[in-house]
Amino acid sequence: MNKDLTVGKPSQVLWQFCLSMFGSIIFQQLYNIADSLVAGKFIGENALAAVGNSYEITLIFIAFAFGCNIGCSVIVSRYFGAKEYREMKTSVYTSLIGSAVLCAVLMGIGLFGCDALLKLINTPEEILADSALYLDIYVLGLPFMFFYNIATGIFSALGDSKTPFYFLAVSSLSNIGVDILFVAGFQMGIAGVAWATFLCQGVSCVLAMVVVFRRIRAFHTEGHVQLFSWNMLGKVAVVAVPSILQQSFVSVGNIILQSIINTFGASVIAGYSAAVKLNNMVITSFTTLGNGISNYTSQNMGAGKMDRVKEGFGAGRNLVWLLCVPLVVLYFFFGRFLLLLFMNDPQGPAIDTGMLFLRILSPFYFVVSVKLVADGILRGCGLMVRFMIATFTDLILRVGIAAVLSATALGSTGIWMAWPVGWCIGTALSMVFYVTAIRKALAEPLAVAEAEGQAAEVRAEAEFAADAEMETL
Repeated sequence: MNKDLTVGKPSQVLWQFCLSMFGSIIFQQLYNIADSLVAGKFIGENALAAVGNSYEITLIFIAFAFGCNIGCSVIVSRYFGAKEYREMKTSVYTSLIGSAVLCAVLMGIGLFGCDALLKLINTPEEILADSALYLDIYVLGLPFMFFYNIATGIFSALGDSKTPFYFLAVSSLSNIGVDILFVAGFQMGIAGVAWATFLCQGVSCVLAMVVVFRRIRAFHTEGHVQLFSWNMLGKVAVVAVPSILQQSFVSVGNIILQSIINTFGASVIAGYSAAVKLNNMVITSFTTLGNGISNYTSQNMGAGKMDRVKEGFGAGRNLVWLLCVPLVVLYFFFGRFLLLLFMNDPQGPAIDTGMLFLRILSPFYFVVSVKLVADGILRGCGLMVRFMIATFTDLILRVGIAAVLSATALGSTGIWMAWPVGWCIGTALSMVFYVTAIRKALAEPLAVAEAEGQAAEVRAEAEFAADAEMETL
């Protein structure tokens, strides 16, 4: 079903919408976690390290797919909120065609360039071959990942976060079973892990696209609907490109960090690989919730209901903090039990590395979650530059501090300490931008969006008081 986010109590609407999205991203993360679980338990520590080492490179591809998701979702959401269904359909078809071309280019780069990149990031010789094999198979599945992300972006724009959740739940759970079958049953090694993911993502993608086309055709439109529009592609790109750049820079930062971590050997790589999977479940969930808040903001802008936007921050902040409490307790005090899902040695250096990582980072989830809520509202209003500045500052500090501290007596511990520093400063910047820029956006939404280079038209018919205040921490 489609959900109109422009009506109803904002806090209740946002909570219901984002909670379903949270469930979807948990199952999406299970894909890579399942790979690491099976690799570590059934193949060995080096296989776990190989999957983890490859994962940082796959994040670049994910950044492009997620950027396409956001670009499509925001523009489709605007037209849906404004009930301009012909333009909405054109934005859907244009997004699909543009994403297909981008995906083909990335596949070519991936198939011919991943081996060189693995060597560039100091991948240890004992895990190099497995890392390369895993990546080659992963790249072959990029079309499934891209089109599934576009489909989920369309569902989100229509206010429907439940449909992709159902698809993802089934395929993610199936992935665990197929992983075990291919690795433990057929003895396919690291290739079995990769092919299982390929197969299950393909099923999820096909099902999602079938439902998307049925859903879009159900909207009645007058006149001819364009299948592709350069003008519409430009509107999508204005939103998508900053998001792609933002997440790509984060991925590049993670790859640089991975190259530093790789100098400490396979055991540290394995421990970090397991712990960062758990960490990424939290951070990616918050990012997805921020995307839901972005859809909420964008729909209400399209409907000319900017008075509802200012209530989104408080509702979003309360939601992520509610999630933070059990997660921080779980990771800080019981993280070792979670790490043992990936490893067989309860006292080895790998699990000690992972536990230290979780204990340093988890208390700061309360901080970074606020940043991601503020960023979601900034994106929904078309204020892309501001959240990019905060993110790049986080990235530069994290990489710089990690490089310096890892060369001291702290060793790998210095790398983990760089995360909280970057998060704190990035959150401070996002909050400053939220308080200043959003207040101006509420008063003059179109002027601010144009100042930020937002080509997509902001449809806000009502006038708002100049002294409207945004809810802050």
